[in-house]
Amino acid sequence: VLPTPASYVVAVSGGVDSMALLDMLNEKARSEAGWKLVVAHLDHGIRDDSAEDLRLVESVARGHGLPFVSHSVGLGAGASEAVARQARYDFLNSVVAAAGARGVITAHHQDDVLETAIINILRGSGRKGLTSLSSRHDVVRPLLHLPKSELIDYAKARGLVWHEDSTNQDDAYLRNYVRLRLLPRIDDGSRRALLSHINDLRKANHEIDTLLVNQLHFQSVAGQLDRSWFIQLPHSVAREVMASWLRANGVAGFDRKTLERLVVAAKVSYADKVYPVLSGVNMFVRADSLALDRTER
Repeated sequence: VLPTPASYVVAVSGGVDSMALLDMLNEKARSEAGWKLVVAHLDHGIRDDSAEDLRLVESVARGHGLPFVSHSVGLGAGASEAVARQARYDFLNSVVAAAGARGVITAHHQDDVLETAIINILRGSGRKGLTSLSSRHDVVRPLLHLPKSELIDYAKARGLVWHEDSTNQDDAYLRNYVRLRLLPRIDDGSRRALLSHINDLRKANHEIDTLLVNQLHFQSVAGQLDRSWFIQLPHSVAREVMASWLRANGVAGFDRKTLERLVVAAKVSYADKVYPVLSGVNMFVRADSLALDRTER
């Protein structure tokens, strides 16, 4: 489901998924007023042949008469998925800001939803990790309902050209292992069931998040947590409250290990101790309250 016409940055790697997305969006822009598309491509510098992807994407973008922006970073062959992802979104967000766009459109699809859920189960992620791949106001993912096979069929029918990323066959990467080894073993019925479970959990997560945010509003001091109340919470509930409290105060990007460390500190620490949350953000543990503070960097 494509978004309504607006200004967007389209993330295009040169693979079949993003080339199909670009073609769909270009067709919409040609038939509907109000679209402004900027094609963005990041060369991660992980593969020797990555320059070929850049040339392909630029050629197609120019052929559609669309603005094209690219950037190269030399991450090297040993770069992790997390580092590559961070570099990619740093670049995309910079293009959004420069273009004055509403957000980014990416080509994540149904297979990515399943892969991400399985990976986060293996990593021990909580309830949010199983439903982490979804659209947001600033990152639109209109293809999440489509399996990769349908995107390949679309690309072939449209005569599109794309490049296969050679590193996608390296199952030393966890995502590739899940894609190549695990997903093919899931039959269609199990696939539909897993997608249904993920969708149900997404709805439940929304309701849980709403309840947690509402509960935070009952705290006696805005932006702080009553420590006595927090200490009495079951540990699993305390983790959820801590995560919601951090997000409500604009702190994101923390992992499970950080969350666990903060919950334990909040429950057992002596008063007047300071614990780092993320760079530039600290948690103050007082006798009767928990508070966050941002330090100047």
